[in-house]
Amino acid sequence: MNRRESLKLIIGIATVSATATFGRTRAFAQAAGPFTLPPLGYAYSALEPNIDTMTMTIHHQRHHSGFIANLNNLAKTIPDLGAKPAESILANLSGVAEAQRMAVRNNLGGHWNHAFFWDLMTPGGGKEPDGPLKAAIDAQLGGFAAVKDQVTAAGAGRFGSGWAWLFVNKDKKLQIGNTPYQDNPLMDGGRGAVIGVDVWEHAYYLKYQNRRGDYLAAWWNTVNWDKAASNFAKAMA
Repeated sequence: MNRRESLKLIIGIATVSATATFGRTRAFAQAAGPFTLPPLGYAYSALEPNIDTMTMTIHHQRHHSGFIANLNNLAKTIPDLGAKPAESILANLSGVAEAQRMAVRNNLGGHWNHAFFWDLMTPGGGKEPDGPLKAAIDAQLGGFAAVKDQVTAAGAGRFGSGWAWLFVNKDKKLQIGNTPYQDNPLMDGGRGAVIGVDVWEHAYYLKYQNRRGDYLAAWWNTVNWDKAASNFAKAMA
């Protein structure tokens, strides 16, 4: 799904089905295949006022489910797609046939990024990291306030659509950066993402319009730092 399609979807989305499911996640019809839409684990309204209910509903039920439908279609001709861990495929996209590589990059990347994003957020989040993650942030990046500023700047500075990340690079060091579209640090040799924030327009436009900076400032109130710590430990293992 490209930027123009995303904006058209946002503008024309005032549908009964979205309105009827504001308070909860629900099963969403998918094409048969190995991929399924993961639940959020919390209600669509749970991140208010930082992320509005309609945005969460559309983002999960329409955007993420679109990647799932595409992946199930791709899996009909790429058997390994549903059999191998997504991380291993994304870290070795050269192993995918060139004719199908971009479709896998966009759709498997989109699925992985969004599943990561949902898990990283929680109602009542937004405290600060502690333990080994805090120690690494303090030692390598100058402390949490500096990281918050730099990740925010990476998100604000991503021209067009994409993601901002705090990740563990191939040298097992923390690094901050951004990626276009549905790319992520695994595709560039990173060991794993610690936090990642979606800066596609569909992630914020209904509530914040063109004020991406306001969205990013509010998003920090949703971060599940226990999950971020777990992501860090996994990447360092």
